[in-house]
Amino acid sequence: MAAAEVTEIQCKSIINHVNAPDFPFQWTINPYRGCRHACRYCYARSTHQYWGMDAGADFDRQIFAKVNAPEVLRQELSRSKWAGEAIAIGTASDPYEPAEAQYQLTRQILQVLADFRNPASITTKGTLIRRDVDVLRRLGEVAGVQVVFSVGTIDETVWRETEPGAPHPMARLEAMQYLVEHGISAGVLAAPLLPGLSDAADSINALVKAAAEHRAQFLSGNLLFLRPGSREWFMPLIRESYPHLAPGYARLYRSEHAPRDYTHAVLNLVDDARLRWELPRMPSIKGLQPATLPGFTEVMEMAYGGDYSDDRSASPTQLALPLAA
Repeated sequence: MAAAEVTEIQCKSIINHVNAPDFPFQWTINPYRGCRHACRYCYARSTHQYWGMDAGADFDRQIFAKVNAPEVLRQELSRSKWAGEAIAIGTASDPYEPAEAQYQLTRQILQVLADFRNPASITTKGTLIRRDVDVLRRLGEVAGVQVVFSVGTIDETVWRETEPGAPHPMARLEAMQYLVEHGISAGVLAAPLLPGLSDAADSINALVKAAAEHRAQFLSGNLLFLRPGSREWFMPLIRESYPHLAPGYARLYRSEHAPRDYTHAVLNLVDDARLRWELPRMPSIKGLQPATLPGFTEVMEMAYGGDYSDDRSASPTQLALPLAA
C-alpha cells in the first residue's frame, strides 16, 4: 500500500447527477478522492489532474476525505423534491479505500441512506466493508442494497502488478461471501479484464468459478478502458513488465475503448462462464426500489442553475463506471 497523506475537505453537495442515458444509474456518491488501492488502470486518475496534481503517484498518495459528506447528504435527502432514487456509491474512487478505517464516511453515509429508506449500490475492492454488515442489513431491509466487488483476475502476479494496494482478490471474494451469508445481496463485476493478461477463457472461467464457490449472487464483466490520465500510468507498466504485449495494446487502444468486436468476444466468454457456473447477470441498480418520496431535481436546478455536480466547490466532476451487462 502506498504511503498517503489524507486531506480533509468540505463539500457543498455530495449527490452527483450523471447525465448519461446509457449508464445504469443517475446518481452517485464518492466520499473520497484519490485511492491507495493504486490500481494502475484506474479511470478516475484524471480527476487529480483537474486540480493540478499528478494522475500517477499523487492519485495514490494524496487522498481527500469529504468529512462533512454525511451531514450534506442528510440535507439533500431531506429536500422535498428528492425522488428517493437508487444511488451508486464508489463510482470514482473506492468508498472503502484505507482512509475509511479512520473516517467512517461510507458507514455514516449508509446510515443516513437507511434513515431515509433510500436504496443504494456499492462498488468496492475493499474488505473493510465486512465491518458495516449491520448497517448494510438495515438498509437492505428498509430500501434495498447491493454490493458489487470489483475482481478482474485471481492471478497473483497480475494482481500484484496492476493493483498493488488493493486487497487480495480471494480476500474480496471471502468478504463477498461473508455479506451474502449475512443476508446481503452481493456479487462480482469481473473488471477490468486486461487484454493478454486476464481476458482468456481459462482465466475468466477460473475467476467465475471462484466467484460461484464464494456464493456470488450475480456476475457481469467489463473490459479495460483507458482514459487520459490512466493511459499514461498504465501503458508504461505494460511496456516494462509485459513488453511482448505492448504492440497489441497500442493497436487495441488507439482510443479509450478496445474495438467493439474484441470487447464483445471477451464479454461473451464472461457470459459463457457465468452460465456454466449458473450465476445470474448483475441486476440493474434501477431495480432497487426507492422510498416513496417526491423528487428533487427542480430544487437542485433552482439552487445551482442546473449544475449540481458532486462537491462543486472542492472536487472535479466525478467519473462513473459504465457497467457492462
